[in-house]
Amino acid sequence: MTQRFPEIFAFFARPLVRAKAQNTGARLEGIPVAKVIASDVRKGNVLELEDGKLYVVLSYETFRPGKGTPTTTIVMRRIVDGVKTTQTYKTTDSLEKAFVEEVKHTYLYEDGDAGFVFMNPTTYEQVTVPRDTLGDQAAYLTENMECFLLMHEGVPLSIELPPRVTLEIVETEPVVKGQTASSSYKPAKLSNGVKTMVPPHIEAGTRVVVSTEDGSYVERAKD
Repeated sequence: MTQRFPEIFAFFARPLVRAKAQNTGARLEGIPVAKVIASDVRKGNVLELEDGKLYVVLSYETFRPGKGTPTTTIVMRRIVDGVKTTQTYKTTDSLEKAFVEEVKHTYLYEDGDAGFVFMNPTTYEQVTVPRDTLGDQAAYLTENMECFLLMHEGVPLSIELPPRVTLEIVETEPVVKGQTASSSYKPAKLSNGVKTMVPPHIEAGTRVVVSTEDGSYVERAKD
């Protein structure tokens, strides 16, 4: 992998970087792309659209009606200027997915308005990722969390978090006697401030496992 992206690894000889999305330019030359159908696009993917610019996928939703054509709606952020856009495609439409370097990092701390500081555990170099690059994913960061930064020439384009994290329920409706796990879910607030829906038997103070992709409840924590 280092042979394919020598310019990225050479970058780590530099000191702490204040990464800025606008430094990436309209198109990152030399990044290989591959065809992918719209329904296979995932959050954090980097796509090259017809305008020749790169976009980070923020969210996606596939709609499969009983009749009619299935579609996938993708919300993206243009890397060059941070502008968000929403596009809807047929699920089988072909898109170009850009292959950028996935570099393992450890989250260290929040650095005020500058963003969030990560360290490469191999080179010990640090990089500060702007808040708008992480978006709502920043809520799931915890000290010493291992994740992957998608980078080009030392500039982080997006982040890949662990698929699940364990958090505590800080607010929710009290448990009502007779309710079961099969009853309708109820609103709850997690310790990171994110709102989610949990089974009726879950009460405040309970530790739960949630998805970092959409904050949805997965299961009650076993620890």
